[in-house]
Amino acid sequence: MYVLCYFEHNLQLEMALCQLEKRGVAKERILAVPLKERKDRADIVDTIDRPDRISALDSAVIMGTTFMVLGVIYGFVWKWGPIIWGLIGLLAGSALGFIFYYLIGGRRGSKKSGLAKVILIIHCHEGQGNTVEKILWFNHALGVGSINKGSEAR
Repeated sequence: MYVLCYFEHNLQLEMALCQLEKRGVAKERILAVPLKERKDRADIVDTIDRPDRISALDSAVIMGTTFMVLGVIYGFVWKWGPIIWGLIGLLAGSALGFIFYYLIGGRRGSKKSGLAKVILIIHCHEGQGNTVEKILWFNHALGVGSINKGSEAR
C-alpha cells in the first residue's frame, strides 16, 4: 500500500516522520520529494488562473483615478482646461502608482506562504495504512491519499 501526502516544509513534517519511524515504518520506505516554487512570476495583473491578490495594476489604477479627478477639478481653473489636465493626471497618477508598487510595496505579499512544499510517498503494509494516515492528518498534512496495490486510489 502507498500513502501519499502533501506538507509544508516545517516542524510538523519532521514530527510526522519521527512518529512514522516510531510506528515501524522504515526510513527506506519513506520518500520525500521537495517541490521547487516558481520564481519567475512577474504578473502585472491578477489572472483567474493564479490570483495572488496583489497586482501592480491595482495601485496604478487607484493613483491614476485620483490624479485624474484632481486634474479635472483643478482643470476648470488652470489654463488648458479639465480634459487635458484630467488626461495628464491619469498618466502621471498611473506612472506614480507603478513606481510606488515597485519601490515601496513591490511583491511584499505575492507569495502566500514562504514555506516550500514537500510530497511524502510512504510504502507500508495494509494494516499500517490507517495508522499512517492518522499520523499524517494529526501533524497537519495539507492532503492525504492512498493507493492499494491492484485497486483504485481513495
